[in-house]
Amino acid sequence: MDSFLDFISDIPWWAWILIVLVIIFLRDITQRKHTIVHNFPLVGHIRYWLESIGPELRQYLVANNREELPFNRIERGWVYASSKNENNYEGFGTDRDIYAHQHIFVNNAMFPYKTGENHPNTLDKYFLPCAKVMGAYNKRRKPYRPGSVINVSAMSFGSLSARAIESLNKGVKIADAYHNTGEGGLSPYHSNGGDVVFHFGTGYFGVRDENGNFSMDKLVKLVEDNPFVRAIEIKLSQGAKPGKGGVLPGAKITEELAKIRHVEIGKDVLSPPNHSAFSTVQEMVDFIEEIAEKTGLPVGIKAAIGKLGQWEELANIMLKTNKGPDFITVDGGEGGTGAAPPSFADHVSLPWVYGFGDLYKLFKEKDLTERIVFIGSGKLGFPAKAAMAFAMGVDCINVAREAMMSIGCIQAQVCHTNRCPAGVATQNKWLQRGIDVPLKSERLAQYFKTFRKEFIEITHAAGYEHPCQFTMDDIEVNVDDHNLAKDLSSTYMYHKTKVPFTSMQDLKDCQYLGGHKK
Repeated sequence: MDSFLDFISDIPWWAWILIVLVIIFLRDITQRKHTIVHNFPLVGHIRYWLESIGPELRQYLVANNREELPFNRIERGWVYASSKNENNYEGFGTDRDIYAHQHIFVNNAMFPYKTGENHPNTLDKYFLPCAKVMGAYNKRRKPYRPGSVINVSAMSFGSLSARAIESLNKGVKIADAYHNTGEGGLSPYHSNGGDVVFHFGTGYFGVRDENGNFSMDKLVKLVEDNPFVRAIEIKLSQGAKPGKGGVLPGAKITEELAKIRHVEIGKDVLSPPNHSAFSTVQEMVDFIEEIAEKTGLPVGIKAAIGKLGQWEELANIMLKTNKGPDFITVDGGEGGTGAAPPSFADHVSLPWVYGFGDLYKLFKEKDLTERIVFIGSGKLGFPAKAAMAFAMGVDCINVAREAMMSIGCIQAQVCHTNRCPAGVATQNKWLQRGIDVPLKSERLAQYFKTFRKEFIEITHAAGYEHPCQFTMDDIEVNVDDHNLAKDLSSTYMYHKTKVPFTSMQDLKDCQYLGGHKK
């Protein structure tokens, strides 16, 4: 034995390297899984290694400032700087191709809107609530005016980490915004003082019975026990994968997740494509009214837009019965934090700007737009894009990925792997520890505040007091080479309904105003 150990110890270090390389060589030429490695032993591995770090090489070394998707370097940098309250300006003029297709122009006024000495925006440069009240038209018992025009979109605990959810909720409390729970149920991490919109889908997580069906009793109890829940949203579809269900593997269901979602530990849970609580448009309207009656809260729906036939049926029912959703969240087919097959993410449902335009035009033709609060969700977390959205008829916006970036997301695009390096979209405890909740909550709040400040400034530059006053004629977009710029009304063939608005002071004094500034 001693002689064998002596022999081993006498082998020089370079010989050990050769031995390892020979073993890898033999393994490469005998395996049949990878053709390149078989045909080019040893060096073939370099190809797979370069491929694995390709996204990082392109992001940091190859791609220019404006060409990355879904968010380019300039967009990410603006969110990062805004969330840290750093200088987010750019010098020496824009580096964007302002003649490119879909570039947005905001038509400024000769004289900007002037705020008085006691104007709410003179006293608070971040004050920008929604101009409409959810549930006001349908006379719900607990109407709600969102205290911010920008809010956190539907992202579940389970998809996002506990620390990420907690950071977002504490951040919206600071910013007087609301936090949409996503369809994963109401967790303790959503319960840190921020306004909450409770969201559920076909799995009815958090409000389901033992058979996986919707439980009205559980929803009523949830609302009674959590007064910070200000509205309820029913998900019909989402931009990442409209019309597709999902399966939560039993291996991922921890004791905590099982308690929050009301499911069994270790057992696969199905989220089917269809709701079991309703199957027709009329049944959906009846379901909405029953929830509103039992809880007193505004109730809305969320969907990605494709065919309009059933939406027209909904509009006709609303006209006939004077009932229906208090708000509609339109999600863009661009996809978001929800992982999906490329065939769905790339091709199913319309991009936000097309889908929203089609839907709003339909409801406008029925004279229904004034009774609904329209919420936009689809890469709208930048002031100029928000100006376009408001000109098209949006009343407030939800942001998901922009909110994630404000708390540390680096757009690694591995949300579906549980290996998010920033600790945002993972359940890995070690990776989550990188999130400093007090710091990140302040950054989310600062991003919202900076967004609102710049949005107010753009609004005033256009001669208006509130973004709800934007019209389709105030925004132009590049559409083609023949007529480079068209206003939105010419591009999308409708005019936005004028939003009833008196003054920012009246919004500030509203008894239904959300947030904590009374």
